[in-house]
Amino acid sequence: MFGWEFPPNSSGGLGTACYGLTKALSSQGAQITLVLPTATEETDASFLKVINANLKVIKIRSAIKPYLTPEQYAHSTRGLHQSLYGSSLFEEAHRYALAAEEIASQEEFDIIHCHDWMTFEAGIRAKRVSGRPLVVHVHATEYDRTGGHPANQYVQEMERRGILEADAVITVSSYTRQKVMEHYAPEPSKVHVVHNAVEQTTVPAELDFGIRKHHKIVLFLGRLTLQKGPDYFLYAAKKVIEYEPDARFVMAGTGDMMGLLMNKAAELGLADKVLFTGFMKGESVDRLYRMADVYVMPSVSEPFGITALEAQKNRTPVIVSKNSGVTEVMKHCLKVDFWDTNQLASKIIGVLRYKELSKCMSDEGEREAAGISWDKAARKCLRIYSSLLARARVS
Repeated sequence: MFGWEFPPNSSGGLGTACYGLTKALSSQGAQITLVLPTATEETDASFLKVINANLKVIKIRSAIKPYLTPEQYAHSTRGLHQSLYGSSLFEEAHRYALAAEEIASQEEFDIIHCHDWMTFEAGIRAKRVSGRPLVVHVHATEYDRTGGHPANQYVQEMERRGILEADAVITVSSYTRQKVMEHYAPEPSKVHVVHNAVEQTTVPAELDFGIRKHHKIVLFLGRLTLQKGPDYFLYAAKKVIEYEPDARFVMAGTGDMMGLLMNKAAELGLADKVLFTGFMKGESVDRLYRMADVYVMPSVSEPFGITALEAQKNRTPVIVSKNSGVTEVMKHCLKVDFWDTNQLASKIIGVLRYKELSKCMSDEGEREAAGISWDKAARKCLRIYSSLLARARVS
């Protein structure tokens, strides 16, 4: 399995998904060799304690980091020894692929499983050197990340190559499958939907948050990028304040829009009503969900949206964009068009004002999230693996 984001070095849903799926696969008997990029030689294995002995990790010296843009890669590697790293993000992905090819020539395995475009070349090379079936897992496409206007031809082409050369394609939702079919036109029979899930862990008990004695809390949690629609959250906040002046808005996350959003909050007169927390992880995230009266995910294009399930698990009412794959498995939520900030504001106000609505969404949402497990996703993946191996034996 080739990945590029995995706890503790993760900053988004892909790392959460890789962790949940890997843990579930290994618990069901799959022997996994997980190949990851790392910019240091140190290994923090604390996150492996809950994964059993079926998991082996190999780290490749690489400057690839979660959700890097080409510009951010250039900035992050400035001053580093250039002989160790590629001169661009795409060259670095190629270096990762060459190292992966060497690993594939030495390891014993039955299936190759790759997560998103940065690992697709690695998977293709591993397939060529080993003859083993290739599965590519699409967590998002370049069309999602750019709001339907792809900015990078290299990424598009790498997605196309990976999807077309794969023996099976896994998408995280039917919503994403449709995008893959529309933009890359693979053989329909090889594209499978395996919905993401939420880890079934014990959530914190109800906590006494002082801020809730005086304010109602509306939460946005995600990368502050075009794809996630944080600007629509702010425009809706401006409308909500007109009717709920005691409401406060928490924006948790980082991204290339942070500076713009801070300026926009000030421009809208919300400087004292919006809190930017920066990146949050671990128990702090659960505390944020528990503190919030409602969680809002106004994504422009969301292949899945694990955070919505995390919010439900924490008994937080959820409002999501209709352009979200999670709506295929989540029924006890409110859905909006991301661009309709009047409708979004109206639904936020409804949840804040009507306790019966809020309690119903909390109760039913918690029950719903409890039934969406990574074990189910892992079983679907294992069936796909078995089908590919059976076909390989016949041929």
